[in-house]
Amino acid sequence: MAFIDEINVNLEAGRGGDGVVRWRHEKFIDKGGPNGGDGGHGGDVYALGCRDPFKLAEYRHKKEFKAGRGENGMGGSKHGANGVKLFFELPVGSLITNKQNGNTYELVEEGQKILLLKGGFGGNGNEHYKSSINTTPTKATKGKPGDDADFHIELRLFADMGLVGLPNAGKSSLLNALTNSRAKIGDYAFTTLDPNLGDFYGHIIADIPGVIEGASEGKGLGVKFLRHIMRTKKILHLISFENEIEKGGMMKVYKQIRKELKAYGNGLDEKDEIILLTKTDVVEDGKTKLNTKEKIIAKKVAEFKKLKKPVYTISLYDDKSVKKFSDELVKLIRE
Repeated sequence: MAFIDEINVNLEAGRGGDGVVRWRHEKFIDKGGPNGGDGGHGGDVYALGCRDPFKLAEYRHKKEFKAGRGENGMGGSKHGANGVKLFFELPVGSLITNKQNGNTYELVEEGQKILLLKGGFGGNGNEHYKSSINTTPTKATKGKPGDDADFHIELRLFADMGLVGLPNAGKSSLLNALTNSRAKIGDYAFTTLDPNLGDFYGHIIADIPGVIEGASEGKGLGVKFLRHIMRTKKILHLISFENEIEKGGMMKVYKQIRKELKAYGNGLDEKDEIILLTKTDVVEDGKTKLNTKEKIIAKKVAEFKKLKKPVYTISLYDDKSVKKFSDELVKLIRE
C-alpha cells in the first residue's frame, strides 16, 4: 500500500433528531395531554489513534465522512436514539488541524480518542412545553445541525530509528537488507520519494528521503520529510565512501547534513546519532603498501570517531558485513 503522510478531509457531526407533537390516546383518559418525545442528539466525531502508519492511504479517494443523525422523538414520551458516533481512525503521530478555527490536536498513542466535532442537539417534543397554563402545547422544534469542518492531517512518524543522509547514500538498500521492506532503489538521486518503513526485530526503522543542502529552506524534497525525523528515537546517519571523491569529502557531507538538521530546529540535531560509513566496496587500494583499502577505511573511521559517536562501516554487497552491523544495531536500538 502506498505511504501517504498528508490528507485533507471534511468531517461532519450528526444532525440532531426532530422533536415531535404527539398526544396520549388511552381509553377512559379524557384529554390525555402531550407526550411527544425529544429528538436524539447527533453523533459526535472523534479522532482515534491506531498503529497502522499506512492508514491515511485508505482516505485517498473518499474525502467526506459523517457521523449518524439522531432519531426523531416518538409518542409515548419516547426520546429518539442518539446518532452513531464517528471514530475516524488515524495513525499515531498524526497532527490534526481544524482549518476553520485553527485548533490543532495530536495523536500520540494507540487507542487515544480526541473529540473533534460535536453532534447537534435534538429538538424538543411538545411534552417539553407542557405547563399549568399550556396543557395542550402544539410546539415542537427541529434538531440542530452538527459541527462541520475541513481538516488537514499531517503524519509525523514515530520510529525507533530514522535513516538520514544524502540521496544515494544507501538508505533504502540498507532498509531492504535489514528488514522485510521492499523499498525502491536505483542509481540516481531521489529514488525514495516517500518514507519507507521496515520492522527490525519489533523495532520500526524509517528510511527518510534524501536530505540535501538547503532542505531546511525547502530545497529538494525540503521540509516535507525532515519533519519525520522529529519523532525518531535515534538517527542513523549514512555517509557513502563515494562522497570522498564526488562531494569533496565524507566529513564535509556529514557536516552539511548536520547543518540542515540544526537549521530545521525542533531538536533534530540533539538526537542520539549513529554514524554508518557505507559502500566500503568502492574503496580501492592506494598507490603504496601503507595505503591499503583496509587502512584507508580505518583512517576514515578514526576521523569520524573524533566526533565521539558510534561509527560503523558496511558493504551492502557483503552478507557478512550486513550481518555484523545488524547484530550491532540490535544492541544499539535496545539501549
